[in-house]
Amino acid sequence: MGQGDIIFKKLGLHERTDYAKYLLLADEDENIVNGYLLEGEMFSIRIQGKLAGAILFVFQDETVELKNIALLPESRGKGIGKEIMRFFIQHYRKEGYLKMEVGTANSSIGNIAFYQKAGFRISRIVKDFFLQYGERIFENGIQAVDMIMFERKL
Repeated sequence: MGQGDIIFKKLGLHERTDYAKYLLLADEDENIVNGYLLEGEMFSIRIQGKLAGAILFVFQDETVELKNIALLPESRGKGIGKEIMRFFIQHYRKEGYLKMEVGTANSSIGNIAFYQKAGFRISRIVKDFFLQYGERIFENGIQAVDMIMFERKL
């Protein structure tokens, strides 16, 4: 699938609540998502004309943080996430950012592998991060407790 098949539309603040349900695919706590929904830049993701998900970035100094990337289940496992990452790494490099960060749960084995394949390295661990969530989260038989933070130079 070529990059031309994936279309990103930057969303205005007034449009974001319509896309919050997509962000909940990747971050299960509505209160947490609502806490960052209006920050940074958010884009819808369309693949061959069909809405496939959303992505949200926040910024601090020369660092861009991938706060949430969510693809519908039928769009996963096809190399689309890899293309999306490649596009935004290049995009924010051109914008002058020096580093990209992303965090995922200690239980998100697939995400941990994905980010390392995309050139990210573990930078730190935020202990007990997921204990603030309203309900306990389990993936791969592991409770999400800590957030593993990754970073890569742009």
